[in-house]
This record gives sequence, structure tokens and C-alpha cells, in this order.
Amino acid sequence: MKHYHYIFAGSGLAALMTAYKMAVSGRFADKHILLIDPDEKKANDRTWCFWERGNGNWDEIMFRNWKTALFKNADFSRELDFGGYHYKMVRAADFYSFVLTELRKHPNITFAREKVVDFQDNGTQVLVKTEARNYTCDKLFNSIYKRELPASQHKYPVLQQHFVGWHVKTAIPVFNAGVPTFMDFSIAQKGNTRFMYVLPFSATEAIVEYTLFSKDLLPVEEYEAAIASYLKNLGTTEYEIIDKERGSIPMTSYKFWKQNTKNILHIGSAGGWTKASTGYTFKNSDKLSGKLISFLQTKEDFTKFHKKRKFWLYDLLLLDILARTNEKGSTIFSAMFHRGDAAPIFKFLDEETSLAEDLGVIWRCPKGLFVKALLRRLF
Repeated sequence: MKHYHYIFAGSGLAALMTAYKMAVSGRFADKHILLIDPDEKKANDRTWCFWERGNGNWDEIMFRNWKTALFKNADFSRELDFGGYHYKMVRAADFYSFVLTELRKHPNITFAREKVVDFQDNGTQVLVKTEARNYTCDKLFNSIYKRELPASQHKYPVLQQHFVGWHVKTAIPVFNAGVPTFMDFSIAQKGNTRFMYVLPFSATEAIVEYTLFSKDLLPVEEYEAAIASYLKNLGTTEYEIIDKERGSIPMTSYKFWKQNTKNILHIGSAGGWTKASTGYTFKNSDKLSGKLISFLQTKEDFTKFHKKRKFWLYDLLLLDILARTNEKGSTIFSAMFHRGDAAPIFKFLDEETSLAEDLGVIWRCPKGLFVKALLRRLF
């Protein structure tokens, strides 16, 4: 049975970010590291977007970069003032290629194309079982998401950010290449939080996604019918579907970190690294993987890694509202973006605001909804 210093169970976004930062830091060259995943990570299977000021860690593989975006509902339309932020897009295929090219330069890092079926912390080391064989390690990073954990409790609501996206090329110009559509709530809500999301590459090419924040997924046909209807309203019925994307991102304030042990750390969505109130994962993973690298150099007990912050409560209150009254999402987000100044909201959602700045954003929201949600939590 082969032993490693570090094993990654799953090699998704958070795992690859962490392994990459370990490699380029030069501080783990004497450690044997294994990444276990049955997928070779070659497909362009998803798209990540995030807002950021100035230069960032992943600009080398940035596919698109926008300086503004559109927010829309049934009553108004705003081109948002980003206040120095940029909305950046990274394609999965580019990310995988970039990271894996670097990791393969390091002889202490190896890969196993296997499926992890179980792992357990034995106190002094971790036993990792795959369908093919067993391994041991000093420390395990697990990014394999177990839906049954948050689903087995009722204290914290569990919603999904679920979507279907079409990468389309239209016969006539219908998109503004310089202005993505951040959220378009002008579509029928049908008792949910539903919006269209558009990432334009040219006047005739874009990714168009039909997105919901709700508990239950829809039949694929319903997402696709909504996209077709939206394109028709933009003025086109003639288009080529270049590619399709489908996803479901967990949105919950469930305390995933309670599953950590001294030698097992849950990362990515499995560790609660997805921003609960928005479903955004890339920026959070970038921040937390960096903090993890620093943590590994000074501490050993993974139960000490997580620190609960005020933003956890903010996210929880929003999810409480959407779980009880899912149709309120349009009202809440419209209130937040009504002024058009997006920078304070981006800073807030990035969890970088002071208490005074928090209150400035919260004060924009429908206060009665959040007061009632807070009182329900307190009493």
C-alpha cells in the first residue's frame, strides 16, 4: 500500500487550485502528492466567472473581460457601474490545461485515474480506498460532494443554482459584445427566482443561460424552451447551438466544516467553499486555497482551518427567505442593484466589507424580509 504526504480525493476546481499553489510555491517539493479522479479533466465542461479589481492570479487564461454589465427586471434596466471591477471569464478547458501542465513538471506530484469510494482518519494517518486499490496519507483533501449530508438535516435550507446554457451563434446581430447580462428578471418568475444570464463574445455569439435559485430542478425541455423564447424576444429564431452546458450548484449555509477531522479537510463545494448566497465558487476557491497553503506551513490540525464569519449569517438569512418565499429573489436583487452602483455589492459579496459597509448594502434590501428572517433564527 503506497503512502503519500498529501492526497486529493477528486481533482475539481478547488483541488487543482490548491495543488497548483503548492507546486509553484516551491515549499512542498519534498512532499509526495497524489490526485485521484477518474476524469482526465480535458473537456470544456463549465465556465467560471468572477469580478475582480485590477490584475489577478488567473489573467493569463482569462477568456473574456468586461467592464460593465446589464441588470434588468420587468420595471427597469440598468447598465451597472463596476467602479473599477472587471467581470472575468475563465473556461474550464483553459484552466485544466494551464494547471495540469504545471503540475506535470513536478515529479513529486502524481495522478491516479481511479474513483474514490471511501476514506477514514485513523488518527495518525488516513486510509483512502478506490475501486482499484488502497492508499494511505498524512493528510487528505476531499472535494467529493456528498448531497446526503445537507439533505439529511432541516436546520439550514438547501437550494440549488441550477441552469442550462446554450453557446449560440446567431444569423443576425442581437448581442452587445461589451455588455453581458448579469441578471435579467424580466422573464416569467413562476413562483421562483428565475433569470437569464448572457455572456456575449460578439454581436452574433454568446452563452445564454436560464438560471434558477430554487429547491427543485426542472425537466431539461423547460430550460431549453425558455432559452429559445428569450432568443426570439431578442429578435432571432435562426441560430446554431455550438455547445450546451448544464449544472446544479448547491446553495446552503450547512456547516460542512463540522465534518473535518485532524487529518481530513473538505474543500470546494464539499467544504462549503461555494458562496452560499450566489453559487459563485471560483473567487472563493482562489482565496481559500491561498489561505490553506499558508495554514499547511504552520499548523497540522484541520479542524482549526475554518473560521465562521458574519457573512455566513448574511447568506443564511437570504437562503431562509428564498426557501420560504422563493419568488422574492427578483425583489431582493433588484433592490440591491437598483442604483446601478455595483462596486459596493461586489465588495460585500466578496466578504471584504466593514460592518458600516455591510449595513450600506443591507439597507438597500427589503428590510422587513430580513428582520423577520433574523427573528425566526433568534427565536
